[in-house]
Amino acid sequence: MGTLDNVCTLEGHDEQVWCVSWNPTGTLLASCGGDKNIRVWGQEGDKWVCKSVLSEGHQRTIRYVSWSPCGNYLASASFDATVCVWSRKEGEFECIATLEGHENEVKAVSWACTGNLLATCSRDKSVWIWEVTEDEDYECASVISSHTQDVKYCTWHPSKEILVSCSYDDTIKLYKEEIDDWTCCSTLESHDSTVWKVAFDKDGERLVSVSDDKTVKIWQEYLPGNKEGVPTKGKDGAWKCVCTLSGFHNRAIFDVDWSHLSGRIVTGCGDDCIRVFKEEEGSDPNQPSFSLMATARQAHDQDVNSVAWNPKVSNMLASCSDDGTVKLWKYYEQEY
Repeated sequence: MGTLDNVCTLEGHDEQVWCVSWNPTGTLLASCGGDKNIRVWGQEGDKWVCKSVLSEGHQRTIRYVSWSPCGNYLASASFDATVCVWSRKEGEFECIATLEGHENEVKAVSWACTGNLLATCSRDKSVWIWEVTEDEDYECASVISSHTQDVKYCTWHPSKEILVSCSYDDTIKLYKEEIDDWTCCSTLESHDSTVWKVAFDKDGERLVSVSDDKTVKIWQEYLPGNKEGVPTKGKDGAWKCVCTLSGFHNRAIFDVDWSHLSGRIVTGCGDDCIRVFKEEEGSDPNQPSFSLMATARQAHDQDVNSVAWNPKVSNMLASCSDDGTVKLWKYYEQEY
């Protein structure tokens, strides 16, 4: 089994904190929330301190922040229906673009692995894809209206320009570009209620999803001609739910992250807990088994809204909550 130790608690936000996001080197942590501010945290000696406060970009709650793959840009999504792109130079941040077009709250923003594309999703049921031009302009390349309800989250495949989104309509959808436009190439159905978040494993061959139905689901991609005999269409792979983790969470699960270093999965839940899961050694990849390794009970005083593994320190993660705090954790696993 393992333990989650609270390393430090970062205070400064005046309202609930919605999202935490590490930069690619794991040296900076961005957080955002109901106070319309983005805070960027970094280490000074042994302490974590607030390095920057970005307060001029949005008029309403900031729901999500995402770093570009190069680490020089930070994108923020807000309930004011806009997305801001911030440029970081010599430690200073400047808002260089405001993306408009969504009719309602923007729930998430995500950079493709190339850094050339941004995706945004909204309560207006749409997913937008933006192209980054050479002179740092952002042009809308596609508006996709495949979901029938509020789109809660979107994220890119770790190494391909493939996008995935999840929604209040209980589904997960994948998109790819075909003949100069983006189309939905797959719809995944298994959850009984709102799908709050999805995350790829490091190879992009699996997805994990979490939902209002209190379950965690693992999805596996099967390519054409797969030896398991899973049927596919054309050149596209087929995604199949291969594992459902139930009975571990007492309320809606709001966030999940799949470590690309350790393979551990972490969840943030409405029961104020953080949980870490590990795939059992030797388990069948087509019917994998996962064990609950650690639970931080009352990790926060209220809902845990976001959890994120550090991309360079395998046992470090961050969390944030409706209680207005950001926390850093170290995960330790006992060796036998």
